[in-house]
Amino acid sequence: MSGIGLAAAGGHWSGLLWGLLGALCAGLVPAGYIEWERGRGTWGDRHVVDRTKRAPIFFVILGSIGTGSAVMLLGGAPRGILVAMLALWVMTVGLLAVNTVWKISVDSAVASSVVTLLACVHSPWWLGAYAVTAAVCWSRVALTYHTPAQTLAGASLGAATALAYAVG
Repeated sequence: MSGIGLAAAGGHWSGLLWGLLGALCAGLVPAGYIEWERGRGTWGDRHVVDRTKRAPIFFVILGSIGTGSAVMLLGGAPRGILVAMLALWVMTVGLLAVNTVWKISVDSAVASSVVTLLACVHSPWWLGAYAVTAAVCWSRVALTYHTPAQTLAGASLGAATALAYAVG
């Protein structure tokens, strides 16, 4: 998110701060919540493989991204970082909706959205990093956490919502 914030601010250093806020809200707060619940014994591991136990995570992510976006909006953050945050928020809503009926791969969605955002912000050459997304998808299947269809659906949702950055 730091690179996205920097690009959104036209290279001005303040974009780094907005990007760090985005990373805090979209990544660190949700990861911290998962670790806190795991430490309490709520989940066996950080992957929360039982989809019926995932709803609280999605609500924490939505609240965290929403709060960060509100701070950005009130603080006059560059439009590009706000659009990126909105794309992540929409992706999370999609993940939550699908998760109510089917287990979709969140890891695949996040990996795909990051690559897509980097390609939209910096250079289409970043699309080569989809090799990393493919590795994430493969690992989810190899660990038997997901089926190929679940990882493909997650990666597709991540890419589609991140493309809102390019259109926005």
